[in-house]
Amino acid sequence: METVKGRRLYNAEGRREQARRSREEVIEAAQRRFLAEGYSATTIANIAADAGVSAETIYKSFGGKSGLVRAIYERGLAGRGPTAAYERSDRIREEARDPRALMRAWGLLVAEVGAEVTPIRLLMRSAGATDTSIAELLDEVDAERLVRMQHHARFLMERGYLREGVGLAEAADILWTCSSAELFELLVMKRRWPQQRFAGYIAEFMIAALLAPPGLPRTSLLPG
Repeated sequence: METVKGRRLYNAEGRREQARRSREEVIEAAQRRFLAEGYSATTIANIAADAGVSAETIYKSFGGKSGLVRAIYERGLAGRGPTAAYERSDRIREEARDPRALMRAWGLLVAEVGAEVTPIRLLMRSAGATDTSIAELLDEVDAERLVRMQHHARFLMERGYLREGVGLAEAADILWTCSSAELFELLVMKRRWPQQRFAGYIAEFMIAALLAPPGLPRTSLLPG
């Protein structure tokens, strides 16, 4: 029984790992095709051929091209490294003792994630003009990002880090704007800023817009 159970466990783990690798290959193939050929010109059949799977497998796993775009975008949000960027962001936030150091850490994460998601965001923006499912996806991911920024803004206010006169909604809007793909597109992709320079700019912008200069009043309570 021990041997049989061990074999079954090994086989199950092997199948899960194979499924994970196959999924990653499909996402990678889809991203290459979409960015090289555009959304409309890319077909599920071509992606399937590149990834070595059937088109039916892709439809079952992702539901079609819009599902593949979502998967690519969500992979990009995780950033690089073994721990997802949003998990690192939350951990940095909870461990923060210096709000300026927090902003600089967030600036680095914004630059890291921007490099991953901005190309696919541009694809989504273009495709959304004619594909309602992609337009809806764009609205959805923007709303999800705003919710995350609202959590960050609430944290800043509860810690008393916000400068006088900056409310919760304004702080969330500033964070939402700073984490947008549009800023990364303008400064890094179009103006050719190095990512490190972009990260520093975002950090200093958030510091100036959100935090009280040393010795000046800060917002300490949430508005009733």
